[in-house]
Amino acid sequence: MVTRLTQADHDRVTAAIVAAERESAGEIVTIVAARSDAYHDVGLHYAILAMLAVPGVLAFAPDTWIAWVETALLGWNGTFTRGPAMLALFAAMTLAFLIVRYALAWMPLRLALTPGRTKTRRVHRRAIELFRTGAEQKTQGRTGILIYLSTGERRAEIVADRAIHEKVEPEAWGEAMAALIDEVKAGRPGEGLAVAVAKVGAVLARILPPATDNPNELPDRVVEL
Repeated sequence: MVTRLTQADHDRVTAAIVAAERESAGEIVTIVAARSDAYHDVGLHYAILAMLAVPGVLAFAPDTWIAWVETALLGWNGTFTRGPAMLALFAAMTLAFLIVRYALAWMPLRLALTPGRTKTRRVHRRAIELFRTGAEQKTQGRTGILIYLSTGERRAEIVADRAIHEKVEPEAWGEAMAALIDEVKAGRPGEGLAVAVAKVGAVLARILPPATDNPNELPDRVVEL
């Protein structure tokens, strides 16, 4: 899984931003994160599900299995009474919870078991947060746009400020998004970002031609989190 960009990637993306901003009044910001969330709640939900599944599994377990457990724990003539049975059930449920909880402490497994829709929502939410702190209302004409890549989830978002959002439908960024994700999956995140910047820049050039005074209001570099 790609999490860091090389210096060559940084240089490539910076050059793409400079070229794109030369042709429009838009200001492009690029941010790359290893992931957008820790997904602790996902690990917890799986652990609770495993714990709650124990009584159901025991309900359908063969009698020979129950007899074997009784013999192993209580001896040849032992039989579970209500107290020991409830204690054994509690221990089994606790063990199931802990096994799954600690197994999912390994982030690659936790990410693999996280539903795709959950990843998409978390990446979108993080992109909005970063846009609000790093690009929104940071330009005089409200012309900032964020290209956000979350490599852990292999998802990206493009969020635009008001002057751009009012003139461009979200579908206009589809080509840039597709190119970015394809390159990330191929292990070339820097190339993907550069291509996405160029495609975003082409859209901006059509709707926001550069003014005579075209100040550089946002940094032209990739921010890695």
